[in-house]
Amino acid sequence: MEITTINAESLAKAFLAGAKNLEAKKEWINELNVFPVPDGDTGTNMSMTVMSAAKEVAAMSHPDMKTLAKAISSGSLRGARGNSGVILSQLFRGFTKVIAEYDDLDAQILADAFQKGVETAYKAVMKPKEGTILTVAKGMASRAAEICEEKTEFLSFLSDVIREGDRVLAKTPEMLPVLKQAGVVDSGGQGLMQVMKGAYDALSGKEVDYTFVEPSEPAAEGDRSSYNLDAQAAQEIKFAYCTQFLIMLDRIFTEKMEDEFKGFLESIGDSIVVVADDEIVKVHVHTNDPGLAMQRALTYGSLTTIIIENMKLERDEKISALKEKEMQEGMLLGAGAGAAGLDGAKEPAAPADAAATADAAAEEPPKEMGFIAVSIGEGLNEIFRGLGVDYIIEGGQTMNPSTEDMLNAIAKVNAKTVFILPNNKNIILAANQAASLVEDKQIIVIPTKTIPQGITALISFIPDSSPSENEERMTEEIGIVKTGQVTYAVRDTVIDDKEIRQDDYMGIGDHGILSVGRELAATVYDMTSQLIDEDSAIVSIYFGEDVTEEEANAVGSRIEEDHPEVEVEIHYGGQPIYYYVISVE
Repeated sequence: MEITTINAESLAKAFLAGAKNLEAKKEWINELNVFPVPDGDTGTNMSMTVMSAAKEVAAMSHPDMKTLAKAISSGSLRGARGNSGVILSQLFRGFTKVIAEYDDLDAQILADAFQKGVETAYKAVMKPKEGTILTVAKGMASRAAEICEEKTEFLSFLSDVIREGDRVLAKTPEMLPVLKQAGVVDSGGQGLMQVMKGAYDALSGKEVDYTFVEPSEPAAEGDRSSYNLDAQAAQEIKFAYCTQFLIMLDRIFTEKMEDEFKGFLESIGDSIVVVADDEIVKVHVHTNDPGLAMQRALTYGSLTTIIIENMKLERDEKISALKEKEMQEGMLLGAGAGAAGLDGAKEPAAPADAAATADAAAEEPPKEMGFIAVSIGEGLNEIFRGLGVDYIIEGGQTMNPSTEDMLNAIAKVNAKTVFILPNNKNIILAANQAASLVEDKQIIVIPTKTIPQGITALISFIPDSSPSENEERMTEEIGIVKTGQVTYAVRDTVIDDKEIRQDDYMGIGDHGILSVGRELAATVYDMTSQLIDEDSAIVSIYFGEDVTEEEANAVGSRIEEDHPEVEVEIHYGGQPIYYYVISVE
């Protein structure tokens, strides 16, 4: 039977099928990452992004196009991780802006939606690069516009668009030399194609399991976020109960009703989030009387998915457990502290401002400026705390924080202006996206691409200067930092004209691979020597969890011997995956 239109229910099934296909193929897509490092996470980032939206879609039994569009857009936006995930969420965002206006979709509407998605995604990227997911999406949108009038049969139209996507994807190595040299197509583009192909399978009648399974977070050491324990313990929590629920509306929830409901919640608590669509209202509030919030909510409809958590009790239990862990680790590590003030977890960090590290419900008035940093490794985390960071999001190469992770962190920092240090180029877009969603604070993203850049930015901060002056200064200072990171290869490949074998050590600089070898120390020396020039004065070495202090000291001594003109500092970083992170200034 010829299909010329699809309704919201069919599109919802297609979206879930696309999401599940991407989830099933994520490890394969991870393997397409150009650098053969053990952190190829494009597939994981895209999967976590689309599955965040799939969770919203799966919760709806009979969606209309408008509510479906909102679920896809808001779900992917808040779950977006890494550059690839953020771009995918922006493709969905633009796409859903068009489809929300219709009850049924035909080829022309779909072509318009594809085009709007591409426009939205390109605007979200400061310097769009061809040969990526953007190019693949643009190719499909262009083909859709060409054929939508003549190919009105839906499956034939979609099949043609997908063939064009595959054709453009196959050409990505010709557009990006680094892809050609590695012998792979763009991983983000491949991820997008898996979403499209999964959706096509559903629309064509292929049997698909639409059951939604909550995706698991990437494995990581410790909690995803942490902040100064003494500051957290000292801070009184004004509103004890984190209260969340859904209102199943039994009447139209007008804008006036929403404003009145928010006003009521503000009178009994804070940290208020009210997200409304035509059928459901999501509510989050910190309050001392959850019953009052739910009683008012019942005037709009019935309640479901009620979660009430005692934050005081949770805070006290968590702090008690973490302090006990710190005490045990301190007894093991206490003898090894160095003299330098930044010597990682072996040197106690200065406590962060209690008002800034507390829950957003803090009684104290907000301070002028606060900091969020993305970091991983107990030593690096302590360094950031010692430099005044209020809240640390644990993550990085192997675990890109989502936009929602950023929003949760922002809510924890009690400051008028919050600086975010992503410390990874793949996290900057998610930080910028979070910043665009915050209205009650000024959010400034300093585009730090490495941990050393983040440390330099903090050292450059001057409390008496204005936020804009600090932004200018920090952004300027991070530009003079050169970073090298040493890890191992997970497969054979050729990059930057360097032949790399599995398990080789690789020294990666700011703009590519600097050194490759079978010996770790030799690889570190080679990489560092390329970073040092006549203007270099300080070399900072942060050694990871798989390196001993003795090994790090030996590396530092060799660098000092070979380059007596520079001062070498050695700090415990404790980071996984990367044996050494080295900065040269």
